[in-house]
Amino acid sequence: MILEHKIAVVTGAGQGIGQGIALKLAEKGAHVVVSDVREQTAIDTAAQIETMGRRALGLKADVANRGEILKMVETTIAEFGRIDILVNNAGIARSATLLKLSEEAWNAVLDVNLTGAFRTTQAIARHMIDARYGKIVNISSIYGRTGTVGDSNYASSKAGIVGFTKSIARELARHNINVNAILPGMVDTPLLRGIPDKYLQPMIEEIPLRRVGTPEDIANVAAFLASDEASYITGAAVEVSGGWRM
Repeated sequence: MILEHKIAVVTGAGQGIGQGIALKLAEKGAHVVVSDVREQTAIDTAAQIETMGRRALGLKADVANRGEILKMVETTIAEFGRIDILVNNAGIARSATLLKLSEEAWNAVLDVNLTGAFRTTQAIARHMIDARYGKIVNISSIYGRTGTVGDSNYASSKAGIVGFTKSIARELARHNINVNAILPGMVDTPLLRGIPDKYLQPMIEEIPLRRVGTPEDIANVAAFLASDEASYITGAAVEVSGGWRM
């Protein structure tokens, strides 16, 4: 129970990787605020956590909306008194090749994936600084290092997360706050399941471990980085990709 009695906030936690992380943190002992742009999925995930004997809140919060973030943080502090762990997971994709990519799609992805992490971190870091304690885990992507065809907006946002992570790790270290990033590879999520098998299978064959990752694979690393067992790790960008594109 390496996270027993810790208070965690996970954004984009209604499904996929975010849900896996929220459930894993609860399994390790944390009480969890499940934040998602879709309120019902947040509530449903929070209900699963409560069956594990942990306290949970399911809250609607669009990370592209500063007001909703501030309300989510205010509600969390009122309910739990503090925030020990933040996992910035919320993200979207708007795929198109360069010449077909609209400025609107570019801005939307950067606003959620990168600026959303900034907004949420800024709102919560204030409380962590006051407490002189905090663990921040930012979910990037292997594409943030390698780039990818047809998703330059997504890859740019995820590369930005790595730079953001390293910068605020330097700023917040003196306040006893650790900041790290995880770079998932191919993970079994609703988005991945939408890729036709004729395209997906050749990609899987490029992975040395010859399998797609699971949300739990990412969640295991997130739980470790959120724990005091990782107290001497900060500014790291950890690839969890089965060796894909190493």
